[in-house]
Amino acid sequence: MSSTTHTSNSTMRSLHDRFDFPHLLAATLVLVGATILLGVAAKATGSGLGCEANWPRCDAGPFNLFPAHIVSFYEWFHRFVSMFAGFAIIGTAVASIRLADVDRRVTALVVLGMILTPIQVALGRETVQQYTTDILSLHFWTAILIFTLFVVATILVWAPRLTGGQVTTALIVGALTVPVHVGLSLFYLSPGASYPPRVQIAQYGVSLAVVSVGVFVALVGRRRFDKTRVRSVLSVSLVLAYLTVFFGRQSVAGFNQLVDITYLGLATVLTVTFAVGVLLTRASSRS
Repeated sequence: MSSTTHTSNSTMRSLHDRFDFPHLLAATLVLVGATILLGVAAKATGSGLGCEANWPRCDAGPFNLFPAHIVSFYEWFHRFVSMFAGFAIIGTAVASIRLADVDRRVTALVVLGMILTPIQVALGRETVQQYTTDILSLHFWTAILIFTLFVVATILVWAPRLTGGQVTTALIVGALTVPVHVGLSLFYLSPGASYPPRVQIAQYGVSLAVVSVGVFVALVGRRRFDKTRVRSVLSVSLVLAYLTVFFGRQSVAGFNQLVDITYLGLATVLTVTFAVGVLLTRASSRS
């Protein structure tokens, strides 16, 4: 064997060692999250119909495959990244089935994500061809479900390397992040205030962070802490995280004052729960 061939094989092995299934799963999660935020950007900038209701094509170039201006670019770029996210979801699902050492729970999660992907694509088409708030909402929450499936799968894969100290750190991040979520919402909730695109995108980004923290502390906390009280607090924080994000979206969608009050109350309780979780996990780690 020549030295060139040996070097090439060594390089391939090195790449494989550095980018294996857990990294593929994490990369897919990032793409799914990016797709959601780009969809929010398209909606927030009023670009959801920027491609003149064409789907999957846009409004310029050969066969209308490209955007004609900045408005249609937002929608086109959202679709472009979505395509790669879809391929990544399929590739991850296939890899999870083929690799014998992948936890079957992880396989089930990513395969379910793959099954939901064509449904999500169809909903995306419907938001263009027959735009309604119900279809838009279903499109968003299906995306959140797919995101959650990949968050859970990613955490399960990386769980053996995660520590109780990282759970405490995640709780601190959560306790700081929820007030930011509320602060961004106040741009809309304040009388006469505007809700600019950059604020909307930031708030949805924070929403994904809140959901991820809730899932992380619940799953990893159950592995690292034995006390029932600690586990209960972490499980409650997961439920509160989803409720806060749900009512936060309903609130900025302009439902009613009761929804606003419910959202602010849930956000307060979630922040306190995260803070209590910090104290409990620290005390448990010291004992």
